[in-house]
Order: sequence, then structure tokens, then C-alpha cells
Amino acid sequence: MKVVDHLSNAKSTLFSFEILPPLKGKSIQSIYDGIDPLMEFKPKYVNVTYHREEYIYKDKGNGLLEKVSIRKRPGTVGICAAIMNKYHIDAVPHLICGGFTKEETENALIDLQFLGVDNVLALRGDPVKTEASFTSKEGGSAYAIELVEQLMELNSGQYMMDDVALEPTNFCVGVAGYPEKHFESMNLATDMQHLKEKVDAGAEYIVTQMFFDNEKYFTFLKKCREIGINCPIIPGLKPITTLKHITFLPKFFNIDFPEALSKELLKCKTNADVKQVGIEWGIEQSKELRDNGAPCLHYYTMGKSEVVKKIANEVF
Repeated sequence: MKVVDHLSNAKSTLFSFEILPPLKGKSIQSIYDGIDPLMEFKPKYVNVTYHREEYIYKDKGNGLLEKVSIRKRPGTVGICAAIMNKYHIDAVPHLICGGFTKEETENALIDLQFLGVDNVLALRGDPVKTEASFTSKEGGSAYAIELVEQLMELNSGQYMMDDVALEPTNFCVGVAGYPEKHFESMNLATDMQHLKEKVDAGAEYIVTQMFFDNEKYFTFLKKCREIGINCPIIPGLKPITTLKHITFLPKFFNIDFPEALSKELLKCKTNADVKQVGIEWGIEQSKELRDNGAPCLHYYTMGKSEVVKKIANEVF
């Protein structure tokens, strides 16, 4: 079932979460171990992230280095199939621009359609870790809106392989939104205009980047409605769990901690202290969003369910 259908059929705020594919060499059980504890909250779907290739340099001798592309985590197609088969819920694969040609993207979507996957979250994706800025693969998409447009073409039966008769797909497409703006955007207004273009191109729902100040989400929601973005906007939430998060999250994701949260975090001396603050803040943040009509609360688990489970126990 499509994400938007789950949302429209819901009588209360839904619970969903995102998992991180395991590093290569680990079994599918590591995925199940992260999902099993959260199934009691009856998620209608689970998101599966995708991570692009990385590059290493191998010493070839005589001062020569060879640049080698590696993928540290498996792709999402097989993981989505495994989740749907075991749990009988929908899986939402992340589709990214980086590292793929449009033909490769089309082939992946054909595989997903074959498996019965009918939801996709279309993202530009991050730069390669060794590169200062994002660059697309030759023949690939540079922006998420290009992925949305390609998905809409497939939904209307327009394939790149026009010499083969293929049925139209029926993908429900989600995109990302940034209550505190994408770090590359000039300002929130231009960022929201880009978001509207993605929705106008065919995206049916929005999942936000993490935020810790609910007022940022409420303001973002209001501004979206004012410019004609009327699709569901799902808040994305990530509990703070380590001392490293205190500096890493604001820097890497271009977000602010509200003053009340920062005061509590400054008192923390250990990861355990931070985790407890993160749980308490996550509970209150989630309750306020739920009570104000958020269609779904979407948690970024990074494959670890313990903290999200403690929050969900108090909210759902």
C-alpha cells in the first residue's frame, strides 16, 4: 500500500522508522534485530536508507595509487524484499542521485516494481566523503527533482528502454524537506520553492530532516501551506544519544538545539547522561507533535532501536 494511503486511512498519528543497511559481511539478522523491538508499535512501513560508493586508494608500487570504488553496505532492493516477506509491511527504499546513471536507476525501479514495492523516497544524497561537494555520475541525475520526474515518466509508461513494452509503474514518491533549510540553499524561502517544485513534479508526501525545536516544524508547515504545498508533511525525529551528537548533529545537519535542550545537554558528563536527556526530550517532542496532528512520527534509528522503543512506549 502507498504511504499516502496509510496516512489517509489512519485514525491517529502513525509510527514509522528508518533503518540503516548493515555493513557488508553481516547477515540479514542484524536488520531484524533492529526492527523486531519496534513491531509492537505497528509501523505501516519502514524506510531503508541507501549509501553511495566510497573511494579508497591502493598502493600499486613505484609511487602509483589506484582509485578504487567500494560499497560498504548492500543495496536496498534485497533488504526491502526481506522486510516485506518477514513482517508483511511496506518497505520504502531511498533512491539517490549520486553514483547512478538514469538507466541504472530505471533498472533498480523495475526490480522494485517486480517485488511489489510501490513507495520510494527520492533524494539527491550526500557527496562522496572524499569530495568537497556533490557531483552526479555522468548520465545521472544531479537533483532530487530529476528523480521525481523520472519516476513520473515510469508511472506514465515512459521508459528509457523504449524498444521493450513495459507496464506503467505505480510508485508513490516522497521527498525530503528541511525546516531549518538545506545547508546549500541561500535561505529558507528559496529552499521551500525548490521543495514546491518537487511536489508540483509529482511528489506526494514530505519527510523532514531531523529537528529538535517543534516550533521550527510548525513554522515550516505553515509556510508550506501558504505557498501551496498541501501534501502530508511527516516530521523526522532523531534522539540524541552520545556526547559526540552534541557537536556533530548541529554541524553536519545544519540544525540548532533549542535553548532548553542545550542547557540540559551542557550538564551531561557521560553518554548515559546524554541518552537520558535525549529520551526525555524525544518523549516530550513526540507528544507535542502527536497532539498537534502530525500525520506520522518518523524516527531515524540508525539501526538501533533501544532509545526509540523507550520513546514510543510513552507516545503510542
